[in-house]
Amino acid sequence: MSFEEETDSLFASNIQRPLADRLRPKSLDDIVGQDHLLGPDGPLRRMIESNKLSSFILWGPPGCGKTTCARIMAQHTNMHFVAISAVFSGIAELRKAFDDAKRRRLAGEGTLLFVDEIHRFNRAQQDGFLPYVENGTVVLVGATTENPSFELNSALLSRCKVFVLNHLDKTALEKIVLRAEAESGRKLSLTDEARATLLQLADGDGRYFINLIETVFDLTKEDEMLDSAGLMKIVQQRAPQYDKDREGHYNLISALHKSLRGSDPDAALYWAARMIDGGEDPLYLLRRLTRFAMEDVSLADPNALQFAISAWDAYERLGSPEGDLAIAELVVYLGTAPKSTSVYKAWPKALAEAKQTGSLTPPMHILNAPTKLMKELGYNKGYQYDPDTEDGFSGQDYFPEGMGRKTFYQPVERGFEREIQRRLDYWNKLRREKQRKMKDGQ
Repeated sequence: MSFEEETDSLFASNIQRPLADRLRPKSLDDIVGQDHLLGPDGPLRRMIESNKLSSFILWGPPGCGKTTCARIMAQHTNMHFVAISAVFSGIAELRKAFDDAKRRRLAGEGTLLFVDEIHRFNRAQQDGFLPYVENGTVVLVGATTENPSFELNSALLSRCKVFVLNHLDKTALEKIVLRAEAESGRKLSLTDEARATLLQLADGDGRYFINLIETVFDLTKEDEMLDSAGLMKIVQQRAPQYDKDREGHYNLISALHKSLRGSDPDAALYWAARMIDGGEDPLYLLRRLTRFAMEDVSLADPNALQFAISAWDAYERLGSPEGDLAIAELVVYLGTAPKSTSVYKAWPKALAEAKQTGSLTPPMHILNAPTKLMKELGYNKGYQYDPDTEDGFSGQDYFPEGMGRKTFYQPVERGFEREIQRRLDYWNKLRREKQRKMKDGQ
């Protein structure tokens, strides 16, 4: 399938072309919001204008201009332009595209192959591109909404540059409004407040935004003026752009974790709300928050883990929407709790030491002696029951003999761990005193 100009029919003039089609950019300068790639010094503009194209991937959210950019590239290159969609195409279409490209190459003509939604091709199909990209039969331009690092073969990625397109910002969206008003010959019948609401509803998606504008034009009169409430009556709220098994899922949980670690409960509430509103499984969120209570708060606030388990239990008892408040309370609690990764760091150190010294036995004095023979062999000899000592602390060594003392856990000076550090300092002081007395024979 290729992008071809539509042939006007006898009745074409009687059909109003959609606004999106009428506003379709015709040059690189018409594409908004991607100046970092298409501006005067942008790498993509330089590549296109120099007519020296190499294979690359366009990665960006829906409605940011990936396909439009490909259409315009077809006009700026002396290569034959072929476009296919991974949604509708399979092996047969790919083979035909490659065979045709090989014939054109023999005739001295290059082929620019644009593949929309390239991440939808499976690994084997993606491997099929490699020989044709390597030998120059085609210059591949792939478009994807998903992180190429996750969705594309590393072999294919190594042969392609990756250009990241952005969500359309407010400035870019306002340019689209002005063009739409100029094309339609009328102003949007919206107050300034409603106009701002319209920009927010777009959520950076230019294609969706143009459809919203067209809805406003179609359902309003020039002499009326809608406020935000009136606008919401004629447009439907879009579903959040959130896919629970793709990159958006991982981006938002990462944002939530980082906000909690940064002790910003308001930002953390926002990201949690985004996930819940997007359809995330609340139990997944509670699992991750419980993990955060263990790993990032830990003993700086020993109540955090119990709070997390209680919130989890409350949600399972109540369900949504009442149980959502338990999630919100947990987010705020964790966001405002002191943070410590001391135990998180201590555990792998202890594991590493255990692997190196795994054959060492415990010291004899802390081994139980349930039989007479074991007592005769020295099991449990000299063991001191700490609670019965004067200080409640014997200072005995519990590491294997000859190993020496190791320090894995180092508490921070925050929250409850400040108290833990005070206790450790006290016990270390007593241990040194008792060891000194033992050396002195006291």
